Amino acid sequence: MAKATTLREFESIFPKLVEDILAHSRQYNLPEDFVNWYRKSLNANTIGGKCNRGMSVPDSVSILRGAPLKEEEYFQAATLGWMTELLQAFFLVSDDIMDSSITRRGQPCWYRQPNVGMIAINDAFLLESAIYSLLKKHFRSHPAYVDLLELFHEVTFQTELGQLCDLLTAPEDKVDLNSFSMDKFTFIVIYKTAYYSFYLPVALALYQQNIATPKNLKVAEQILIPLGEYFQAQDDYLDNFGLPEHIGKIGTDILDNKCSWLINTALAIATPEQRKILDDNYGRKDPTKEAEVKKLYGELNLQQIYKDYEEKRVGEIKKMIAEVDESEGLKKEVFESFLSKIYKRSK
Repeated sequence: MAKATTLREFESIFPKLVEDILAHSRQYNLPEDFVNWYRKSLNANTIGGKCNRGMSVPDSVSILRGAPLKEEEYFQAATLGWMTELLQAFFLVSDDIMDSSITRRGQPCWYRQPNVGMIAINDAFLLESAIYSLLKKHFRSHPAYVDLLELFHEVTFQTELGQLCDLLTAPEDKVDLNSFSMDKFTFIVIYKTAYYSFYLPVALALYQQNIATPKNLKVAEQILIPLGEYFQAQDDYLDNFGLPEHIGKIGTDILDNKCSWLINTALAIATPEQRKILDDNYGRKDPTKEAEVKKLYGELNLQQIYKDYEEKRVGEIKKMIAEVDESEGLKKEVFESFLSKIYKRSK
């Protein structure tokens, strides 16, 4: 019987990994006060999130094995999970600078912390580098070592392509709804979010268990990428229609000129008069104009359109899961676990 990890169990692994990373930096005679800076950056930027991506690795490994993991097995799977969290930390530190964001996880963004500033750019690089020092230390003798290396490099590249499309399509300081389209939304979502958030944890679990056949990886990709698309559409829906007390924040997609599922759906069905309202009010950093867009979203019945989309998409994903061939070690339960966490979520 598989056992789901807890955040406390997962976080208990991280201090050991931090020491491994710092030991690697000390071999180059890095002065101790700079080692302490690195430690502070690792802890501040990697700890404190929900860790859903990272915990999905040991959870998936446990499901694939059909049993709770022994201590060393858990450590190995959780270490791969923390590598995904380091990748996430690298992306978030960089993204906050690019977006001129103010807060992250209830604290000032790393680049806005005292004495940090643009040193945060180099700190982001060091967060990424930590992945590869851990991979070498703990998986150098693993038969899939090169595959794991290539997977992290490829998923990083895919995410950066998604970020490029997002930055060029929807800059905060230049609103042009003509540059938006559902195709661009889909590209951004697939490459900026779906690969590293959904496909990566399962691919890591498959490689760690030595059952990452081309067929298994392709099946995982075919299910998890649409799941990631659905997750982002859901996230965009909650940004506008979710309750702040449930989602833990006040949505800002309209103010921030986001190329979201809602605005692209609205653009596809708006009359010329409604389109003018969107052109005049979307992404304008003005709560009054934001209210006009929200009002129009209500008039366009986007709540019901989303709910219809959700049922159709989830039905398609469930059908794909039901057709999974388990003969090569892949388990339907891996995908059912992901879907159960997000279907009809309110936060």
